[in-house]
Amino acid sequence: MSMSLDEIVDIFEILGDWDQRYQYLVELGEKLPPMPEDLKTDENKVKGCMSQVWVSAYQDETDPRRIHFHGDCDTSIIKGVLALLIQLLDGKTAEEIQNLDVDEFFRRLKLDEHLSPNRHFGIYALVELMKQQAARLAQTFHPATR
Repeated sequence: MSMSLDEIVDIFEILGDWDQRYQYLVELGEKLPPMPEDLKTDENKVKGCMSQVWVSAYQDETDPRRIHFHGDCDTSIIKGVLALLIQLLDGKTAEEIQNLDVDEFFRRLKLDEHLSPNRHFGIYALVELMKQQAARLAQTFHPATR
């Protein structure tokens, strides 16, 4: 289910304190559909993340311009952040995915105040991999013409 950043921010504001927000992230991660094991490859693994994180983009069957993601992680909080990012980017075009401002995502959710610098680096790497995968899929849909 796709959500806007405004909708996610609203949920975070309703939750109030960070114990409730962390619990929400854990629950989101638990609800993330299982990622097929054959997609847990080095190519889909996020480099530079302390956790084991995988993400794989795929095109919508009915509208190949729209992109969806599979994802998995071995730590509950980061898996929740991954689930949030998937909700935020699900069904978007490659161009819309490229336009995601990670700093705005961190600032509006106040993640910059509540996650360690190492976690920040890992989430930046995760978003960068999502953007790269989306761009590759867009090239297969719109190959460069000569």
